Amino acid sequence: MTRKPTRPAPSPPLPSPKERKRLREARHLTEEQVATAVGVTPATVRAWETGRTSPRGRRRAAYAKVIGSAEPPTPPQATATKAEVEADSGTGTGKKAEAKSAGSGPKSPKTPVNQKASVKSGASAPNPAPVPVPVPVPVPGTVPVRESVPDTVPAPAPVAPSAPAGLTAAEAFDALYTHTAPGLVRQAYVLTGRRNLARESVERAFQLAWHRWPEVARDRDPAGWVRAAAYEYAMSPWNRVRRAHRRPDALPEEPGRRALLHALLEMPASYRRTLLLHDGVGLGLAETAAETEASTPAAAGRLMNARATVAERLPELARCSSPAGQSVVLRERLGALALAERVPAPSSAPVVRTGGERRAQRWTRATVCFGVLLAGATAFTLNTAPTHYEQPIAPAARVAGVPPLAGPEKLTAQDLKLQKALRGELAHGPERLVPQIP
Repeated sequence: MTRKPTRPAPSPPLPSPKERKRLREARHLTEEQVATAVGVTPATVRAWETGRTSPRGRRRAAYAKVIGSAEPPTPPQATATKAEVEADSGTGTGKKAEAKSAGSGPKSPKTPVNQKASVKSGASAPNPAPVPVPVPVPVPGTVPVRESVPDTVPAPAPVAPSAPAGLTAAEAFDALYTHTAPGLVRQAYVLTGRRNLARESVERAFQLAWHRWPEVARDRDPAGWVRAAAYEYAMSPWNRVRRAHRRPDALPEEPGRRALLHALLEMPASYRRTLLLHDGVGLGLAETAAETEASTPAAAGRLMNARATVAERLPELARCSSPAGQSVVLRERLGALALAERVPAPSSAPVVRTGGERRAQRWTRATVCFGVLLAGATAFTLNTAPTHYEQPIAPAARVAGVPPLAGPEKLTAQDLKLQKALRGELAHGPERLVPQIP
């Protein structure tokens, strides 16, 4: 008797990338929780949901279990007992089995055969419970990190955008602004050293977010979207041309904060931003590289150079030998710097929204007026332009060496005698051509 060759179990089918994200959000799971359950990074889960890659092997099966797309296998009927089959079918014998089990006393419940089969085969229940993930506790005195609003500003699902919460767009924007604007102003001050520019950059970033609110509301991290826009505006080189923001504000009076801010302002803007995002805000190296639009090795190099520059000013940072210790010290010092300095409070959310709308209206009107003016100038040029080419007249030029014209000269006596002879003696033929002068 021959044995049939065993083949590997077929991989569970996975839905489309959009459906994977919808299933995860329907189970109220974050990317970090799914990544911890499967054993990968959140960036890998994000790549699976965007369709760039797909899981394989055991990770594919585990991912299908977590999001609930894997269908539980049908238990084999041969292993089920008669009482369980009758109990499932609802017959009278099932009722007898229930009565028998009820009178059996406080015995330990036995695992049904079909449940054992499902455990052995590695299948999960159709609705598995979300995997608990420890939530990091923010360190007191640090810069506000990753200010997301999962409860007040939910990201609408692609199928039903208004289902997650009954908030209007204005209410969701106001909640996000109220929660994140004060911390972003302090972060922008640490980044630029200018208080008014910090508040202006945050307000402009939120005005841009309000103009693109459908995109921002569906983003996985709306606070990160606004933070990136605020940093870009604050670090724009055009601010050096403006007289109000040409020079930084006065440095803090406390020596430690003064040395730290001076060291930050001396280093390049890309190093400063990388250091603030990684050690101040608390982003990972990959997320820092993605937000600064750089590769991971480039972000790591900028971070090391920035830490070395700051270590020259801070002796306690130079004493830390490990990068983890330097990161902890920098986070405490940056948090103390951001919280100790007085920065202007941002305007209220309705003022920012209405200001952004008025600004957009002015730009729209200016664009329309410029278009009308350009069209009018084009039409005027077409109507008044010549239809044929006329060669221009060359300008006059002075010629040297030629005597000026003075008219005919006065006749001499010989000329008068010849004139009189020609008039008095009329001749024909050749003699006329050669007259004889007497």
